[in-house]
Amino acid sequence: MAKFETVEITTDILICGGGMAACGAAVETAYWAKKKGLKVTLVDKAAMDRSGAVAMGLSAINQYVGVKDGQNSIQDYCNYVRNDLMGITREDLVANIARHVDSSVHMFEKWGLPIWKDAEGNYVHEGRWQLMINGESYKVLVAEAAKNALGMDNIYERVFIVEPLVKDGKIVGAVGFSTRENKFYIFKAKTVLCCMGGAVHVFRPRSVGEGLGRSWYPPFNSGASTYFTLRAGAELTSQEVRFIPVRFKDAYGPVGAWFLLFKARATNALDENYMQTRAAELEKWAPYGKVKPVPANLRNWLMMLDVLEGKGPISMRTEEAIQKIAAEAGDEKASKKKLKELEAEAWEDFLDMTISQAILWAATNTAPEEKSSEIAACEPYFIGSHSGASGAWVSGPEDIAPKEYFWGYANMCTVKGLFCAGDASGASSHKFSSGSLTEGRICGKAMVKFCVENTDEPTIDDATVEALRTRILAPLDIFDEFKGATTDPNINPNYIRPQMYMFRLQKIMDEYAGGVTAQFMTSAKNLEKALELLDMLNEDAEKLAAENLHELMRVWENVHRTWQAEAHVRTILFRDETRWPGYYFRTDCPTMKEDWLAFANCIWHPEKNEWEMIKRDVKYIY
Repeated sequence: MAKFETVEITTDILICGGGMAACGAAVETAYWAKKKGLKVTLVDKAAMDRSGAVAMGLSAINQYVGVKDGQNSIQDYCNYVRNDLMGITREDLVANIARHVDSSVHMFEKWGLPIWKDAEGNYVHEGRWQLMINGESYKVLVAEAAKNALGMDNIYERVFIVEPLVKDGKIVGAVGFSTRENKFYIFKAKTVLCCMGGAVHVFRPRSVGEGLGRSWYPPFNSGASTYFTLRAGAELTSQEVRFIPVRFKDAYGPVGAWFLLFKARATNALDENYMQTRAAELEKWAPYGKVKPVPANLRNWLMMLDVLEGKGPISMRTEEAIQKIAAEAGDEKASKKKLKELEAEAWEDFLDMTISQAILWAATNTAPEEKSSEIAACEPYFIGSHSGASGAWVSGPEDIAPKEYFWGYANMCTVKGLFCAGDASGASSHKFSSGSLTEGRICGKAMVKFCVENTDEPTIDDATVEALRTRILAPLDIFDEFKGATTDPNINPNYIRPQMYMFRLQKIMDEYAGGVTAQFMTSAKNLEKALELLDMLNEDAEKLAAENLHELMRVWENVHRTWQAEAHVRTILFRDETRWPGYYFRTDCPTMKEDWLAFANCIWHPEKNEWEMIKRDVKYIY
């Protein structure tokens, strides 16, 4: 195997990630750190310009509260999030983001992001909380601001962070490797921000064959945040709350603009609107089934019931919506002009954020003004920034958090010095892109305060680092040693390659933990079987092999996914009820239970290699 150079960087503040939360942290931290003479370093697996969930672009900013505009209040937003998550939310975290998010949106506009305006100069809303944007280059603009703030000398791109460095219960850094050069990196820091995204491809995707890499959420998000925080010994929350978005089938195009902006209907094969024909089902999930808007998981559930009864396929009535809006424009000339505008907006919605959907429309001769398009529920994802809630259990802000939710610094998890934002922080759903960046900003300021008050230099013994280095690079040695044992390097009794390993993980989760082929249903017996199979998979993880640096990255991505999978299975088993039908359904516990209006949390104890499950109270502030 080629020799690896060891590169050691000592800093004050280490930001792990390159998405929206990381960029927000970079901008804010750089400002405050400069005043205190602190060094800030950012390390990203990808390149910041196209890193994270906003990589491909967006057609809307999904969190804008509009407090100063007099449109809504912070309490309004907290109520919205509480209802959409069926009562399970950290309102202190949601409120903290909501009270700062509008300023982030105004920063985006200052940086050059085109936000739609009406004739009077007001923002064009997609829905109550969403603003329409021309967002193909959304992430590029935000990354530029972050890079300008930090300086490229303090940014390490194409470096994959694998493990945390912890000493005496405090985070002291992280280790990883370059995906382009034979370099092993050791980052030592007084405080670390984990914002490395959520997880996709834990479950078997709907898209197979040549479409295997397609997903709604970026395929390079592989559970690094969950793995990093678990391995550090942090308490995690809401790992059962995976997110299943409904999207245009096969290319995963967004449906938000069609429902909110175009006011389109979704109907089954019998031309029935399941939101109307199955309205009585919502009564079973009171009080949340009675709120407006109907929670995302319940909208999913009504659609899934139609599919289970054989009433599919489900279609988004794009042609009906466009024709209706065009007809309302006035005479024939005005109607035709409006029709052209709507056609352009329909295509732009996809070209801004899911180009593959526009390609699929073109490939299938689909003109949205003439023909409806099929929609379907995606495979499950783990994403703390959208309508999911999985992430770390973090401290709230001192001024509004209940005393049980505050332990020193905003957004610090239960490991001293380790902060979390974006998809890495849990129970603060519906922050989306703007809220994730805002949460990064909150962390940035808090980390500077932490450094000022905790001045000890980070240290870690060489033996610990060397053991991690050996373990992380071992897959390269395994492949090199045994590759000649068979004529086909993919089939070898001495190792398993990352793609085959991923297929095994996806099959386990799909069939036993409520994936697509199981119609998102599971039970205690199925979950116990999943844990048995995951245990065997973990044994085989020791024999993962990598032919090159890219495959070494794939190895560790899949190890990260496995830890995300186990945290999910253990937590969904711990919560013996069904609270989010449409995300998952426990056939052995098919209803909500009053005593489970609570958080289901978990900790992995490194010293004992044991899991602990914890029930925490939900405390509202409004």
